[in-house]
Amino acid sequence: MKIKYELLKQEKNTKARLGKLHTNYGVYDTPMFMPVGTQATVKTLSPEELKAMNSAVILSNTYHLWLRPGADIVEKAGGLHKFMNYDGPILTDSGGFQVFSLAKPKDISEEGVKFKSHLDGSNLFLTPEISIGVQNKLDSDIAMSFDECIPYPASYEYAKRSTERTLRWARRGKEVFNNERQSLFGIVQGGEYTDLREYSAKETVKIGFDGYSIGGTSVGEGKDVMYKMIEDGVRYLPEDKPRYLMGVGEPFDILEGVERGIDMFDCVLPTRIARHGNAFTRDGKMNIKNAKYKDDFAPIESDCDCYACKNYTRAYIRHLITSNETFGARLLSIHNIRFLIKLTEEIREAIKNDNFLEYKENFKRRYESGKHKNN
Repeated sequence: MKIKYELLKQEKNTKARLGKLHTNYGVYDTPMFMPVGTQATVKTLSPEELKAMNSAVILSNTYHLWLRPGADIVEKAGGLHKFMNYDGPILTDSGGFQVFSLAKPKDISEEGVKFKSHLDGSNLFLTPEISIGVQNKLDSDIAMSFDECIPYPASYEYAKRSTERTLRWARRGKEVFNNERQSLFGIVQGGEYTDLREYSAKETVKIGFDGYSIGGTSVGEGKDVMYKMIEDGVRYLPEDKPRYLMGVGEPFDILEGVERGIDMFDCVLPTRIARHGNAFTRDGKMNIKNAKYKDDFAPIESDCDCYACKNYTRAYIRHLITSNETFGARLLSIHNIRFLIKLTEEIREAIKNDNFLEYKENFKRRYESGKHKNN
């Protein structure tokens, strides 16, 4: 079935929304954080561990799965859910972000994008039709429209051409979309330009999608610019469809996105920083490699309910990380993902009680005041 969004409440002081996402695998509360499993796995973690953290939707990447193992293999396995043994909703991104990080501007044409494989350097060509076709075969619950991610900074003329092309690509992708179990999200672009964000949002809504995403953020712009990009796009999106902010996972950014009406967030950040020995805490990021933790036998956070905090100490995790043991990255990944999921659980409670701004300010004050003592 197509996913459906049910708006339960808008917080009285902000645009923050409390809702439910109805999917093929159950009904899930929003706002939500979605862990990223780029190559059909969230790095070092099992689907069972994700479920234990109250994970709902997870992400996988069209570009990477197109190259390896190939969409035909995943289709032959019975689709992405069976291939990776995840019995929850899966969203596949279009591959656009990865492609444009590999392509040169001259290789972007009306037809599609030429670029070289990051695996073997072979020449590849990706079009809206190919991206949608691959996602239809992967059989994810949510597929993403193929878009051009506008770099920052970009001239107004470049951003305008790119935005218009993304809209044409969105129409082409929707025309060939062919999976009744799958939903298709459109992507709002426009760079840093208010009028282009408005134009992109209005035209994308006219095309008609099952949900809408704010794209082109977290590409090097400052926070103020990013938050304005969100505002400039989200205000024109329909209230009865889910709103997804792509590639954003810093705690402050999730709070700012929710305040502006975003329902869904994803990012590789929790597992990436874990591999470098860093943990999210309410007192800021903790660098577990710091020598002061070598004989610290407390959990990462005393009030955290994750597997890592209930069973292991800072000293032990520090030992694992400094010894390059994979188990250390696993434990920090479990903690970091659970931290962001729990953050969205608390955000939902604050929206329900109409005290989101108070919650946000209290969270930010503690996070900022404590971040220096953790490093």
